[in-house]
Amino acid sequence: MRVAKLGAVALVLPLILVAQSAASAQQADPLIAAAREAESELRQTFRNLQFEDFGPAPVKGPIYQASAGGRIIYYAPESEHLLFAAVYDRNGINITALAQDSTAQRKLAGIDTSKALALGPIGAPVVIEFTDPDCPYCRALDRFWAAKAAEGKPVRRLIFFVSGIHAEAAAKAEHILCSPDKEVAFKAIYAGAAPTALQSCAEGRSRVEADAKVVSKVGITGTPTLIVDGKVISGFQQAELEEFLKTGKALADAAR
Repeated sequence: MRVAKLGAVALVLPLILVAQSAASAQQADPLIAAAREAESELRQTFRNLQFEDFGPAPVKGPIYQASAGGRIIYYAPESEHLLFAAVYDRNGINITALAQDSTAQRKLAGIDTSKALALGPIGAPVVIEFTDPDCPYCRALDRFWAAKAAEGKPVRRLIFFVSGIHAEAAAKAEHILCSPDKEVAFKAIYAGAAPTALQSCAEGRSRVEADAKVVSKVGITGTPTLIVDGKVISGFQQAELEEFLKTGKALADAAR
């Protein structure tokens, strides 16, 4: 009997040592327990999603929110990461989009659209457009609008010129604003025309300077930048513009 008891003790001791070793490892690395808890919470909170794997992210420390060019970005200074992402709450609400809409509304509040160069028919959906005559994506956008107009989907473009990026942008914007037919001049410049002598006038120069103040006040940092249906679109995002033409509502047109 004494031998049997000793044998049982011999079996139990390794199990105790293994359990103690596992507990020690768990205490030594609390991140393991935290990760398991986080994964459990993720799966319980977002039950409609199927997660295939789970692990630590490279981002460390607190994350801050900022806006640049009408877009919301996130910054983690400890690991020096920029995150271009959409953040959703547990109810599926895109809070990044809400923040972008709020930014757009603040920008709209700083714009007097009656001072813009208006191109396109009155009554069409309105687009506020910050553009640069020498920006290749702005020229591509102009071709896109022309193609949509040919399809019977015109827009009313309220133009503000951004003149601080390319050297000749201000002079070309002034040329357009000083021309008898501003729309024809706009189309020519954006099609790549290079007049031997750019037109100049006090009114055009004044309007270019006024546009520069609006650009600074609103915080436009890149071209093209559009505001459609109260939302900021940075760059020539064709898919978003196609969707706007399908479902977008016209903004109040000050020229109406």
